[in-house]
Amino acid sequence: MKQGKLFTVSVALIVAVGGFLLGFDATVISGAVPFIKNYFALTGTGGDLKLGWAVSCLGWGALGGNALAGFLSDAFGRKKVLMLTAILFTVSALLSATTGNFTIFVLSRILGGIAVGGAILIAPVYIAEISPSALRGSLVSFNQLMIVIGISASFFSNYFLLSLGDNCWRWMLGVEAIPAALYFFLLFFVPESPRWLFGRGREDQALKIFTKVAGAEHAAEEMRRVRQNAAEQVAGVGAGALFSRRLRFVMLLALTIAFFQQITGINAIFYYLPTIFSQAGGGTNAAFKQAVIVGLVNLGMTFVAIKWIDRLGRKPLLVIGAAGMAISLLTCSWAFHNSNYQLTEKSFAVLTAGKVPADLIGDLQKLEPKVFTADKEFLADLDARLGADRLAPFHDALTAAGLNIRASLVLFAIIGFVASFAISLGPVMWVLLSEIFPNAYRGAAISVVGFWNSVVSASVTMVFPWELSRFGASGTFLGYGLMALAALVFVLVAIPETKGKSLEELEQILVGHKSAVK
Repeated sequence: MKQGKLFTVSVALIVAVGGFLLGFDATVISGAVPFIKNYFALTGTGGDLKLGWAVSCLGWGALGGNALAGFLSDAFGRKKVLMLTAILFTVSALLSATTGNFTIFVLSRILGGIAVGGAILIAPVYIAEISPSALRGSLVSFNQLMIVIGISASFFSNYFLLSLGDNCWRWMLGVEAIPAALYFFLLFFVPESPRWLFGRGREDQALKIFTKVAGAEHAAEEMRRVRQNAAEQVAGVGAGALFSRRLRFVMLLALTIAFFQQITGINAIFYYLPTIFSQAGGGTNAAFKQAVIVGLVNLGMTFVAIKWIDRLGRKPLLVIGAAGMAISLLTCSWAFHNSNYQLTEKSFAVLTAGKVPADLIGDLQKLEPKVFTADKEFLADLDARLGADRLAPFHDALTAAGLNIRASLVLFAIIGFVASFAISLGPVMWVLLSEIFPNAYRGAAISVVGFWNSVVSASVTMVFPWELSRFGASGTFLGYGLMALAALVFVLVAIPETKGKSLEELEQILVGHKSAVK
């Protein structure tokens, strides 16, 4: 197996560049949020919903990618679909960076979402289908590693481009075109999936690739398993069986874990990370710096997951991670719950740094100090005393300046949440999805589950600005924390262990509903 390890790792890394683009494209918007909010005049309740739509439209676009990617990859091959995602990433980056029209901006982000929906499904499927079982968990996790590298790169990029002024958001979004174009050309150097080739009757090509992966002995064994699996499917499997009784168990597992991965708020938190840290009392530069720290933690803990996923197993990582997520989110909720809002000398310094007009700051300094437990009450009182029309453009700045909170506790809680996610639901879910479905239905099944995952992600992301306005940060994080507790219970009760088994062995166990896999 050693002779082909370098080849297999190299191919997995190239394919996983799609994960880098996915992570970069998904979170680069976090830095652009305050700027596009001003540029497109997204204020008031309607503005909150429009902002949520502008940020979440990537997720809605991903639904199209999820719906099409599996079926297209089954029909035309995994490699061709990945090359299509590279083209879409490039076009989306350039168009979103250059447009001055809100509708075109949204459409360009939807194109990127289609690419995200395809890359997030097909890259791990391809890697799973070419990898030896002993390395599969680690190699599939390369994709998640590249996703978090992309996330970290977007935070770094946003921070360094911040100095370019009000139009910095265009550079933030446009720089992605460079790695996207590179990905397209790198894909010319990877072979097609051997299991896909076998399914199209091209057994000689499949055998050559399996041999290159790990030698002739490994190739012969892999081909034997694939032939046996295909023969059993011809004998007993009908078409369109994704929701049949035979596959009901694995579909239920997959759909539920995909739900919990997103309902706990990971993408909403990533997409609005500088906004959250600003609400915790930091200025713009400090918020962007803290986002970089979170990105680095996410990257480091993903390395931990890759090291242990084939040693410790999938389920233990999920248990540890879900528990850590719940504790961190509930801590964050508690920190915001115990905060208050009042204008202090520190508040006026923050407002001055935030370029709030000097005459307005002077009038605020003349007001009698009051303490409030909720931001809505705080802003309503200021509006009543100085005029809602005058203060409306500065509500965000006033909320950040008036908040008194243990900001370090919020930072540590967010770091704890991201670290816990990075060793569990982040990489492990995609490894499980690439393992538990039968070979004949893997592409289509991944599409269905990925579509559902994107529905939940886009919905959570879209309502996040409204939730912050309606329930406050405390209520929003409380909801996420309760969902994380529910995820922990589900993992303990229902998730099987899959490490060390071939894809064909897992099909025999899971499709047969054998609980011995736990």
